[in-house]
Amino acid sequence: MQSDLIATKRVFPTASTSATEGKIVLETTKTLWLLSMTAGGLVGVLFFASWSALAVFLVLTAITICAGHSVGMHRLLIHRSFKTPIWVEHLSVYLGTLVGMAGPFGMIQAHDVRDWHQHQQSCPPHPSHGASFFKDAFWQLCCSFKLTDPPAFRIEPNVESDRIYRFLEATWMWQQLPLAMILFAIGGWGWLLWGVCLRVSVSLIGHWAVGHVAHHGGHQGWSVEGLPVQGYNLPRLALITFGESLHGNHHAFPHSANLGIEAGQSDLGFLLIKFLEAVGLASDIQGPKSAPARQGLRRTDPLAEMSGSAH
Repeated sequence: MQSDLIATKRVFPTASTSATEGKIVLETTKTLWLLSMTAGGLVGVLFFASWSALAVFLVLTAITICAGHSVGMHRLLIHRSFKTPIWVEHLSVYLGTLVGMAGPFGMIQAHDVRDWHQHQQSCPPHPSHGASFFKDAFWQLCCSFKLTDPPAFRIEPNVESDRIYRFLEATWMWQQLPLAMILFAIGGWGWLLWGVCLRVSVSLIGHWAVGHVAHHGGHQGWSVEGLPVQGYNLPRLALITFGESLHGNHHAFPHSANLGIEAGQSDLGFLLIKFLEAVGLASDIQGPKSAPARQGLRRTDPLAEMSGSAH
């Protein structure tokens, strides 16, 4: 039991909860999913390479990571950093499910429990990405950290009762099948293996790799004093991660829809949100100054300038 634990938006420690007592557990389904997607992707690269397959991989990866994971799952469903009609929300979360990490409830829980750990005075090496590069890869991609006495986790009732989200949660792996059938019908095995297997494998491994590095070093415009886990910006990866590599900014302003808040930082995910706003499909877009500064926030790079869009 740890009496000094704090609660976050969806995670509530009980009287017996400890944030550090637990064990790393191998997840068989998670491991087989990664290995099967990686194997299929390698077969595609070695035996079914073509320019059209590469184009399918690039286009589908960009759509699912940007519109799906970054904008739909992360900034909208998890952080509610902007508002949009429910059909747009459902579509973007569906695209995020196609990334192949988890269903909507699983994504919320994985994000929020890790965030809860990182808000405590002591954070274990699994949720902090504190292990060495290859050990952390194994832990994050194939295992989970099971607390002996975990905190309570509660999703908002309107999200938990949403029939679309309940369906996606129950079938999130199977959601690759309709897309696979369409790709196979149009482009054969090459399109299927590049557009599903290779895309999912690269997305899973890439998401882990960026998260690992962004918790170990890079540019830091702000720090949060009193916390053992800090986030860092990887501006050179901002274009291909659609702004998600600007993780130091996200640690500083988790409510902000705009992650590229420093001058010169690229955030294509935020540009998509601004496009939705321009066509009347997004509103109430949150920026760094839309909420009170989090406790302990301190500027560490006084020479950096806020961009004009960091409202």
